[in-house]
Amino acid sequence: MSKKNPEDLQNRIDELESELAERESDLELFRNELTKANVQLKKLIVQISAELKTASKIQKSLVPTEFPTIPGFEFSTKFVPSPISGGDYFDIFEHEDKFRFGIVLANSSGYSMSALFLGVLLKMSGQLEARKGTPPNKILEMMAKELVPNVEGDDLANVFYGVIDRRNFEMTYAHAGNYIGLLVSEHNVQKLEVTGPPLGKHFRSGIENKTFSLNPHDKLVLCSEGILKVLNAKSEKFGEERLYKVVLAASELEVHDLRNEIMIQIEKFSGGRDLPQDLTVIILEVKDRVIKLAKSRS
Repeated sequence: MSKKNPEDLQNRIDELESELAERESDLELFRNELTKANVQLKKLIVQISAELKTASKIQKSLVPTEFPTIPGFEFSTKFVPSPISGGDYFDIFEHEDKFRFGIVLANSSGYSMSALFLGVLLKMSGQLEARKGTPPNKILEMMAKELVPNVEGDDLANVFYGVIDRRNFEMTYAHAGNYIGLLVSEHNVQKLEVTGPPLGKHFRSGIENKTFSLNPHDKLVLCSEGILKVLNAKSEKFGEERLYKVVLAASELEVHDLRNEIMIQIEKFSGGRDLPQDLTVIILEVKDRVIKLAKSRS
C-alpha cells in the first residue's frame, strides 16, 4: 500500500474543516429562521384561538336555550360546542297554526362566515316563512338559494327541518345532508331517510319531503354530524353503528335519561378528548295520554 503525502492529507483536512464551517453556518441560519417561524406560529395560534373563542361565543348565542311547551310531547336537548370546529344550530318553534310545530337541526363545516350566516338564516326562516306553514323541502330550497352563492371552497351545510301536526300526529320532514335521525318505536330503531344532498356550492335542487306517523311512546332522536366524528385513542370514529346500538339498548329510557346515556357513551369512547366538531342531540317523545285526548277532539 502506498503512503499518502502528509501535505495531501493536510489539504484534505483543511477542505473538510472548510465544508464543516459552511455546514455550521447553514445550520445556524436554519436555526435562526426556525426560531422566527416558531415565533410567528405562536402568534398565529394565539390569534386563531382568540377568533375561535369569539366564533364559539357567537355560535352559542345563536342556539336557543328555551323552547315552547308543546302539549303531547316531551323534549330533551344537548348542545356541546367544539373548540376545534363548529357550526351547529337547532330550534323548536310553534307555527301560526297552533296545532303544528317545527324542529330544525343544522350544521355547517367550520367556524366560517357561512356557518354563522346559516344560523342567522335559519332563525329568520323559522320566524318568517316556516311559521306560515311552508313545506319543509321548500324552506330548505329557500335556504339553499340564499346560502349557496356565498359558500366558499368545500363548505357544506346539513339541514333537517320537520313539522309535526298534533291533529293527526304526523311528521313531514326534509333532510338534506349528513347527520342522523332515528325513530325509536317498540324496541325498533329505524333511520330516517335522507331526502336531498347537503347545501354546498354544487347544490342544484331536488329536496323531497317524507311523512310518517307517530305513535304513543315513540321517540325521535336527532344527532348532528359531530357525534359521528368523535374520536377515541385509536383515532376511530364513534360512527353510526355505535350510536344505533346505544339508542337501541337505551330505547325504553325517558328522554332525558336517553340523552344522558348517549352523552355518557360518547364521553367514555372519547376519553375526554376535544370534540372535533360541535355536537347536538335532540330527543322528542310522544306522550300517550295527551295524544288520546287530542285525537278525541279531532
